[in-house]
Amino acid sequence: MILPDSTLGVLGGGQLGRMFCVAARTMGYRVWVLDPDPGSPAGSIADRHLKADYLDHAVLEDMAEHCAAITTEFENVPAETLEFLESRTPVRPGSRAVAIARDRILEKTFIREQGLATAPFFAIKKSDDLRAACAGLKLPALLKTAQLGYDGKGQFAVNSTEEALRGFQQLQETPCVLEERIDLAQEISVILARGIDGDVSVYPLGENIHVNGILDTTHVPANIEAKTAQKAKTMAIKLAEAMQYCGVLAVEFFLSRSGELLINEMAPRPHNSGHYTLDAALTSQFEQQVRTLCGLPPGSTELLSPVVMVNILGDLWKDGTPQWEALFRHPQVKLHLYGKHHARPGRKMGHYNCLAGELSQANRIAHEIRAALAQAE
Repeated sequence: MILPDSTLGVLGGGQLGRMFCVAARTMGYRVWVLDPDPGSPAGSIADRHLKADYLDHAVLEDMAEHCAAITTEFENVPAETLEFLESRTPVRPGSRAVAIARDRILEKTFIREQGLATAPFFAIKKSDDLRAACAGLKLPALLKTAQLGYDGKGQFAVNSTEEALRGFQQLQETPCVLEERIDLAQEISVILARGIDGDVSVYPLGENIHVNGILDTTHVPANIEAKTAQKAKTMAIKLAEAMQYCGVLAVEFFLSRSGELLINEMAPRPHNSGHYTLDAALTSQFEQQVRTLCGLPPGSTELLSPVVMVNILGDLWKDGTPQWEALFRHPQVKLHLYGKHHARPGRKMGHYNCLAGELSQANRIAHEIRAALAQAE
């Protein structure tokens, strides 16, 4: 076990790294953050902010020497970086799991190899692959870049072979997947923590609502049948075990109108849909990240209250600083801002959690605050 007063490292300095730093320092650890951005939200509260490239070997050597273990806050850290550090100090999750999760072709293929369902898809590596893919799928479909796409970016709606070819050109003919659109009833997510000894703790499922490809709200507990929730948990655990995973893992699911449960994608880290755990669970997903990184057993995932998590985007700042007093009038609401200095449309600037005795009441409060903040603009 790695115990308090040790130094931990995190690759990436965005909001996830920031919330990891808060959890780690609260638990008595020191934290080093590697992120080239001098305005990094995590770097501003870390014990040490290494403002260097992820491939700077001198800096990586320094991290490996001084950090008892290292984790990541995003999956697009260069593979070479993870492998370099992994040979010198514990890195959790490991490079294999991160490599699978960051590439949609590898990810969806791996999921299928475990006997788990995804939406029908084809790997697209050259334009000639598109004709067979369009013939083999029921259109409409989505063309998605294999890497670097998030929050609706790197995607192109496809209704014909001609549109697919045009979309592939617009995506710079980078490797993609062409995925059949699902007649969607709900989107849900499972967040779990798996320790080095294989001990797994799973949070209550969240029901996610997206707007313009970006997560807007997460409702917990999800409004789904108990047998569906259990099936989703079982599928997520099977994935974690197949990767011999250590850390916090998020698995997103599609639930079709016909009742089919399909894995959409996974994230080898804490996830936006798990932010509700900061206030409404006995152990937050970021404390779990610290625990699993340090070889400690996962904490309890008990839900303390029904909750609705609402993302706050940079659009809210278009006419100046939001009037936060409209939010603070509600004693059951918890605000979390990420320390980002520049608000842009679509940029995640923070979130708030609405807690209440009933989910319907939490949802009503969430809508009241959204309307009040919009009026304040």
